[in-house]
Amino acid sequence: MFKSVKLVAVLLAATMFFGTAVAGEKYKMAYIARAQGDSFAAWLANAIKEEVEKNYPDMEVTVFDGQSNNETIGSHMENAVVNKFDAILLQPFDTEANRYPLLQAVEAGLVGACVNVQIDDPRLGNVDANPYDQAAVNARAAIDQIPQNANVVVLLGPAGNPHALGRREAWEDIFFKNRPDVTIVGEQIANWNKDEAMRYMEDWIQASGGKIDAIIAMNDNMCAGALEAAKDAKLGKLFAYGVDGTAEACLLIKDGDMTSTSLQSAYDLAEASVKLVHDMLKGGEAKVIMIDCPLITKDNVDQYIEMHQRAGAL
Repeated sequence: MFKSVKLVAVLLAATMFFGTAVAGEKYKMAYIARAQGDSFAAWLANAIKEEVEKNYPDMEVTVFDGQSNNETIGSHMENAVVNKFDAILLQPFDTEANRYPLLQAVEAGLVGACVNVQIDDPRLGNVDANPYDQAAVNARAAIDQIPQNANVVVLLGPAGNPHALGRREAWEDIFFKNRPDVTIVGEQIANWNKDEAMRYMEDWIQASGGKIDAIIAMNDNMCAGALEAAKDAKLGKLFAYGVDGTAEACLLIKDGDMTSTSLQSAYDLAEASVKLVHDMLKGGEAKVIMIDCPLITKDNVDQYIEMHQRAGAL
């Protein structure tokens, strides 16, 4: 009798340690966003919260703001372990800096997964889109759109970020190598941030005497910031490219201020990543899941505006 009771106690402790919810309780998932001040990150966080609330009655999610700071992100993961969460779903900011604390959480018994940017490890689930392809659809269109001998500015994501690097590589391979007439008059890391992009654009406008023909941004948030600076300086029409398909970008395309973006659907990322985490909590294996990245232009933007309206984002 004593041995049976002891065995049940050990099994119960092990079950709780490895993240399986006790009957009547909910799985606790910590979602750590890279920065809630980033429009795409905020869209994704909201989509993940809604996905859990609508479709997973046996789960609850708490959203944490990483504030574009690796120490803050690491602290959130440590706290998730201490507070006995069952899973961490992370939107990485810096993959190398975020890797160790996430794997430490996995070693402590939590399920670990990444969304929007991958951390390569067989113990982690990943849901992402191909960053090279996201930029490539814009770059191919820009070859024939941007005028001869144009001056362009380039806004980059965080140093070392796979999406920032992959998107810039696509622009180099597809556009810049085929358009040697184009001059880059400014290129800076703006960390996906609208305000940083706006400040860089103000400086470039002053330095170039307003002679800028196009904005090539690695995400919509930075593109929108640069467009605000261009509007304030009364530069007139520019070609402008981004990635994400945010509600703001869709409206800018509709109004003729932005040329194109590629969709990185936060709804698709949320649906796939929450399901992956839920499956892993139930004993499923870690997987890599990729979503599509269609080009959004003035010709098809209405359908994406409707998508945002249905989701309550507009």
